[in-house]
Amino acid sequence: MAARPTVSIFAAEGDEEKVAKTMRLPGVFLAPVRPDVVHQVHTGLAKNARQPYCVNKYAGKSVSASSWGTGRAVSRIPRVQGGGTHRSGQGAFGNMCRGGRMFAPTKQWRKWHQKVNVTQRRYAVCSALAASAVPALVMARGHKIDELPEVPLVVSSGAEKTTKTAAAVALLKKLGAYQDVEKVIASKTMRAGKGKMRNRRFVQRRGPLVIFDKDDGITRAFRNIPGVELANVNSLNLLQLAPGGHLGRFCVWTQPAFERLDALFGTHKKPSSEKTHHKAAYRLPQLQMTNSDLSRLINSDEVQSKVNAPKEGTKPATLKRNPLKVAAVMEELNPAAGAAKKRAVEKQKAAVEAKAKLVKARREGKAPSRAIPKEQKELKKSFHALMTAD
Repeated sequence: MAARPTVSIFAAEGDEEKVAKTMRLPGVFLAPVRPDVVHQVHTGLAKNARQPYCVNKYAGKSVSASSWGTGRAVSRIPRVQGGGTHRSGQGAFGNMCRGGRMFAPTKQWRKWHQKVNVTQRRYAVCSALAASAVPALVMARGHKIDELPEVPLVVSSGAEKTTKTAAAVALLKKLGAYQDVEKVIASKTMRAGKGKMRNRRFVQRRGPLVIFDKDDGITRAFRNIPGVELANVNSLNLLQLAPGGHLGRFCVWTQPAFERLDALFGTHKKPSSEKTHHKAAYRLPQLQMTNSDLSRLINSDEVQSKVNAPKEGTKPATLKRNPLKVAAVMEELNPAAGAAKKRAVEKQKAAVEAKAKLVKARREGKAPSRAIPKEQKELKKSFHALMTAD
């Protein structure tokens, strides 16, 4: 994300802000910024600091209760025994009862910790470091960096020998980074909720993260400044580089720590000399596309020269007609449909004519009638009279 080839190193000694030297930007600051990876890894790592908790296993079960059984027009929930008080006869034990136990009580043997792959952790750290070199992302996170000479901010090795808090504050003011500390001081408020009764009464914003290589007193100098955190470059923690899973932490580097980044993470041309993965040297993550501007790629002359020219005009819209209602459309779909329909019509017409002839012949007496003969009717009447005789 950072496009500057060199970074200025500001002198820690003296009252004036001056550039001691310049150095090449480490390769880790060119790693891809992946908020999705950072958020996933942060969620997993944050779970490893949780303290197991559970409710008392006897909570809600300390009363003497038993079910009344069936047949008394009440539910079969256990009920408090005894008499003489409104508590007797009340439901007990169940999670739906007043004073009962909770549903699925929490246990201490719950799976509290979560393993996060080493490669994923390193990917997230690289993304967080790359985002810390983008002023827009640092400002979007809420840090006050308007007075900074440049981002990332690197100071000479003399800062690691600072032992007094007053000297550390003076260094931050000289570099223009103390404005972020003042934001932290002004943001201190009392926590909302019961956490204020549990040893975390106040909350405040995060300030600068000071990253060093060798502790010659720098931790004692900066540790008492509100909001300022310290980290060793050899053990960078994503929970500090991206608090809350949000990229863009304001980092203040010392020169020795800044120079060690290439050895720790490597560059895009050379692997790391200290980190390994399955006994192979670790390599920085790289994007699959060198240029992720898709609109610029698609509209480039190289791509457009191979793309077919746009077709002019539009295809005329045709009205869909129902083949069951339009014979011409049915003829296109099924050429034999017309002949089959003609045969069906002729067959029906022949059947109608044959029935009409039969009815006329019966009426004229030239065809046998379908009426029941007179002898058969008399036999039915005699049989019915015989069966119903007393």
